[in-house]
Amino acid sequence: MNGITKVKQMFFNKQFICFLIIGCINSLSGIVFSWFYSVIMGPIIAFIPGYISGIVVSYVLNSVFTFKEGFSLERFIKFALSTIPNFLIQFIAVLIIVNILGLHKLVAYALAAIVGVPVTFIILKLFVFIKR
Repeated sequence: MNGITKVKQMFFNKQFICFLIIGCINSLSGIVFSWFYSVIMGPIIAFIPGYISGIVVSYVLNSVFTFKEGFSLERFIKFALSTIPNFLIQFIAVLIIVNILGLHKLVAYALAAIVGVPVTFIILKLFVFIKR
């Protein structure tokens, strides 16, 4: 099987579509949490607890709907660790969008949420929700 076929099989299926839908819900929840926290702290710092709050939402929804797996502390820890690359990408995006481009914090949160989705899906599929 060639590389293009593997990519198609990984990304063009019901599981990935479900992941994208949940990602939209999670992104919206992360944006709302970040906005809420930005009322009491700066917009850059507010992104951190907003993102962490979104991790819990994402874990629950992806466990139930995308990967159809039960909850476990081990899986939650792996899930949280797997979000680190995406967090770093998004955090840098928020820094650039707010501080360099000068766009509004909500625009920054929304644009940053788009970044890293394929990477996160692959990490979750191969590291967290492994079919045994």
